[in-house]
Amino acid sequence: MAVSGEKRPPSPAPASGGTSRKLMLALFVSLSALLYKQLHPPPPKIPGSPGGPPVTANRTRLSDGRYLAYLESGVPKEEAKYKIIFVHGFDSCRYDALPISTELARELGIYLLSFDRPGYAESDPHPGRTEKSIALDIAELADNLQLGNKFYLAGFSMGGEIMWSCLKYIPQRLSGVAILGPVGNYWCRGTPGTSSSRRTSGPVIAYNPALLSEEDKLIIPKFAHRTYMPQIRQQGEHECLHRDMMVGFGKWSWSPLQLEDPFAGDGKGKKKVHLWHGAEDLIVPVSLSRYISEKLPWVVYHELPTSGHLFPIADGMADAIVRSLLLGDDDNTQSA
Repeated sequence: MAVSGEKRPPSPAPASGGTSRKLMLALFVSLSALLYKQLHPPPPKIPGSPGGPPVTANRTRLSDGRYLAYLESGVPKEEAKYKIIFVHGFDSCRYDALPISTELARELGIYLLSFDRPGYAESDPHPGRTEKSIALDIAELADNLQLGNKFYLAGFSMGGEIMWSCLKYIPQRLSGVAILGPVGNYWCRGTPGTSSSRRTSGPVIAYNPALLSEEDKLIIPKFAHRTYMPQIRQQGEHECLHRDMMVGFGKWSWSPLQLEDPFAGDGKGKKKVHLWHGAEDLIVPVSLSRYISEKLPWVVYHELPTSGHLFPIADGMADAIVRSLLLGDDDNTQSA
C-alpha cells in the first residue's frame, strides 16, 4: 500500500499498443490500396490515343473497332505455299515469332505472320477477353490479311494454350497446329489436380533464374536482342500480364480433353496436331502435356528429354518444328 504523500511512478506509455495500431492501420491502407488497384486498374495507355504510345507497327482493324498490330516475315504471301500464324507467349509480342531460318522459308515457301495479342505492345486491349475471343480474333486477322480459308497455327507457352481454343472454336480454318510448351489450365474439367501450374506466374514476371533449366541457361543469351522489351508492357501490366493470367488460369466451361480430331475426315490419314514439350521445363511442368497426349491419340507428342521451356528458340529447333508441322512428320520424339 502506498504511503500517504508518496508519489506513484508514472504508468508506462502505451508505446507498443500505439505502434501496433499504427502498423495495423498502415497494413490496412496498403491492402486496401492493392485491392482497389486490382478492382480498379489504371486505364490502359492505348497506342495512338492522346497520351498513349505512338503507333509504329502495321495494324489491322477488327469488326469491333479494335486494332491488332502484326509482323510479316518469310516469303511474300502471294508466293507462299504455306501460311503460318504464330501466337506469342506471356510477356512477349509480335517480334518474338518462331525463328524459322530464311533458308527453310525459301525452300518450302513459308509466309509467317505474328501479331501482338490484345493489350500487348501495339494491339488494342480487349476488356472482355476470353479463351474464345482470341480464337475469333485470329480468324478475323487471317481474313483481313487475305490468307485464305485455311492456314497453319503455332503457339508457344501461353500462346500454346490458345491453340486448344483455336482447335475448339475455329477448327474449320486450320490446316495444322503446333503446340509448343503450352501453359496448362488445371481448372479444366478432367485434368489431373495439381497446383504446379499456378505457382509460376509471379516468378515468371520477375524473371527468376531459378526457373531456368540447364539448357535454358545456355539459350537465354539469345534474349539480349530484345531491345523492344519496354514496348511489350507499355499499355500497363494489367492489360497484358494480368488479363493473360485471368483468362489462361480462369474457369473454362470445357476442357482440351473433350476435343475431337478436327482433321479426322480429311481423308489424308496424317496427324496434323503436334504437341512439343521439354522434359526439363521448370516454368510449365511437362505433366499435363503428357496426360493430354495419352488421352488424345490424334495428337503427335514430341517430348525433348533434356530441353527446358525455351526450346523453340534453340538452334535448329524452329526449323524442326515447322518441318514436322508442314510435311506431316509423325515421328514421336518422346523420351522413354
